[in-house]
Amino acid sequence: MIGKCAFLRIAALFFLLGVAFSCKKENMSEEISQALHAVKLQVPVNFPPVMEHVENPLTKEGIELGRMLFYDVRLSGNNKISCASCHRQDLAFSDGTALTKVGVSDRALTRHAPVLFNLAWAENGLFWDGGSKNLESQALGPLTSADEMFQDLNVLEQELKADPDYVKRFGIVFKDGVRSVNVIKALSQFQRTLISGTSKYDQYKRSEPGASLTESELLGMNLVNTKCKACHRGELFTDNEYHNNGIDATFNDDHEGIYQGRFRVTFNPLDLGKFKTPSLRNVLVTAPYMHDGRFKTIDEVLDHYQSGIKISPTTDQLLYQNQGQVGIPLTQKERQAIIAFLGTLTDHEFITNKKISNPHE
Repeated sequence: MIGKCAFLRIAALFFLLGVAFSCKKENMSEEISQALHAVKLQVPVNFPPVMEHVENPLTKEGIELGRMLFYDVRLSGNNKISCASCHRQDLAFSDGTALTKVGVSDRALTRHAPVLFNLAWAENGLFWDGGSKNLESQALGPLTSADEMFQDLNVLEQELKADPDYVKRFGIVFKDGVRSVNVIKALSQFQRTLISGTSKYDQYKRSEPGASLTESELLGMNLVNTKCKACHRGELFTDNEYHNNGIDATFNDDHEGIYQGRFRVTFNPLDLGKFKTPSLRNVLVTAPYMHDGRFKTIDEVLDHYQSGIKISPTTDQLLYQNQGQVGIPLTQKERQAIIAFLGTLTDHEFITNKKISNPHE
């Protein structure tokens, strides 16, 4: 009889513990859900509307977690390289190098590191050839590439789980805690907040107090609107499309077709040599230029469009601006004016904003 009573007491104790744990778990879930603060992107009034990503909604806590991860060298296999190693804020999240060797393998990459800003509007593919559909899938490339961060995602999870602060933060933001998929989601949330829209040009367009452009800058703006805006369109200064801008006449299939541009993704012959249009925003601080960084200065870029365009079957028809011939005629005054206007697109507030800088320093 005593044994039976003891058994009943023990059973009752386990039941009560189970109820208590269940209640505690529910309370913890409620506390976690209450700890999240939804964020709506602050879109500049002169910008187009932005699409929300319901599968990875922005939260204050998720964005801050992504910021911490973006600057954390533990994301690389050798624990020496962070996302910021190739995307420096002072260079509008570019790296100032044509083909960087900063990766784990010490080998030069085959493409130039792209800028990271206004990615919330990048809905037509990422990478120079559009090989990734969104920021979430894009992150897997550099994280796992043998020539870039070369991280084993299982090892990454274990390293982050060993950090109590990360465990806490992941637990607040994501129901399933520290997982590589959540690393990617957090990084994407942070990158979608990297909005560059406070340049001198933006202040002028929004008629902000004291904002004005010089005569030369205004001339440059008009020239860009007439000669360049077909590709560098709208307030984002990119159409987010793919064009063959005539930097090569042939496109070999070395390195898995990396030099073939958009064709590498679509296998459409009409896409040979087409690469994604980069934004003109912050262009004077993001040299060198083109998908392989071959042009060191903006003057070299203008030289190319004026007289260096190479003709191939897919060379963009928009480049035939010289009385039906390829090329974009420019006087010296017009070149200077274009460069002056491009200077107004440098967003000094963005490249010095402490809210998006390295939180580990």
